Amino acid sequence: MPHNVSKMKIVAWSDPESREEEGNMTVQVNPETYSQKIEIKYSDKQAQGTSGKLPKFSKIEPQKMDFELMFDRTGVINGATAGELGVDEDIDKLQKLIVEYQGDKHRPRFVSIYWGTLQFDGALESMDISYKLFSSQGAPLRAIVKTTFIGSVGDKKRVAKENAQSPDLTKIRVVMEGDTLPLLCYKIYGDAKYYIEVAQVNNLNDFRYLRTGSTIKFPPLNK
Repeated sequence: MPHNVSKMKIVAWSDPESREEEGNMTVQVNPETYSQKIEIKYSDKQAQGTSGKLPKFSKIEPQKMDFELMFDRTGVINGATAGELGVDEDIDKLQKLIVEYQGDKHRPRFVSIYWGTLQFDGALESMDISYKLFSSQGAPLRAIVKTTFIGSVGDKKRVAKENAQSPDLTKIRVVMEGDTLPLLCYKIYGDAKYYIEVAQVNNLNDFRYLRTGSTIKFPPLNK
């Protein structure tokens, strides 16, 4: 899909790896705004020998994006007038695309959202529909649909990304003033208890004293 799509387009996939398109939809009106949420989780464990908590990275939660879509069948937008169902036919199309349960996959479809330079891959997390105007027969003529999508990465991409950022690689650290071996082990491994193994690898006779400016090797360990 090329960049700079002037009208937001939602494309549905049964499988994010094969990318076999199962439908798409161009929104009637581009959203006025959209919001993006990135959340980083930290462990609340504290290293031995420290007087305060050091935030220890745990994981990055999947990215979330919120969009507010408007559907209008009053005739004021591109002459779109209401049929018997009003905007329900538009919302039904949207729901079939991003909400409908796939029996063979045991989940709703994955989607890609394109708008301007934005490309977002994920799946619907929630949808909130508010009806605003009605015809004399009670058909809804305008609706605001608030959607939240949660980001997804295909298994192959996810494994490659995690391997590229694997903590199970040998690391070299320069000792700074105030560093202790338990503290450094906590920073590297997330647990201070590995200081004995690290002391043995580095042939440290006295792990309680670390010379400032010296280097220490932190190998991958079986936890």
